[in-house]
Amino acid sequence: MFYGFFGMIFINTQPSYHINTDNMKKTILLSAMFLGTLVFAQQTPTLGGDKDAHGCIGSAGYTYSQIKKNCVRTFEEKIKLKEVATKGDYIAAVIFSTDKKKAEVFVKDAEGGSVILTRAGKSKAWKKDSYVLVPYKKSGYQLKKDNVVIYQ
Repeated sequence: MFYGFFGMIFINTQPSYHINTDNMKKTILLSAMFLGTLVFAQQTPTLGGDKDAHGCIGSAGYTYSQIKKNCVRTFEEKIKLKEVATKGDYIAAVIFSTDKKKAEVFVKDAEGGSVILTRAGKSKAWKKDSYVLVPYKKSGYQLKKDNVVIYQ
């Protein structure tokens, strides 16, 4: 008689050290998949979890309009201009103040997302620095920068 671990009695047997590698492989694989899922879940941003300083949710297409004092979706605005250099790959949206003295133009290279242009007196052009917005054809507009048309 041989007393094994914890007082168990083994009769004429040798201790078995056989390891079932199939079960071990499955356990390791499932553990790796589980841990990988946890890591991925922590890196995935939550839709709507990206509010800016004004409370606008960028992942839902919202950006802040200084003229409207609210979050807007520029692609839903009535006045949209196509970029000339890329034949319309980029769109600029224009929002006017109620008195039409100011125009907010959302362009890709503007700091803060938009530029506020001002119309002086009865002028037909809105200006700020090197940007100028002018009426174009019957109901459209052109945006110029350094006197070169960039959107229309």
